[in-house]
Amino acid sequence: MQNYKVTWIQDGEPKRSGVAYDKPSAEDRKTRLEQEDGVTDVQVIKVKPGE
Repeated sequence: MQNYKVTWIQDGEPKRSGVAYDKPSAEDRKTRLEQEDGVTDVQVIKVKPGE
C-alpha cells in the first residue's frame, strides 16, 4: 500500500501531517485544510512506509 502525508503552510509556518494516510484519506484531509483560515499551499505527497 502506498502511504501519503499532507503538507501545508499555516500563517507562514510549514506544517506536515504526523500520520500517514491512504490516498482517499489524504485527499479528504487536504480538502478540509483548504477550508481553514490562514492555510495555503496544501499538498499530498507520497511517502515510504514508516516515514
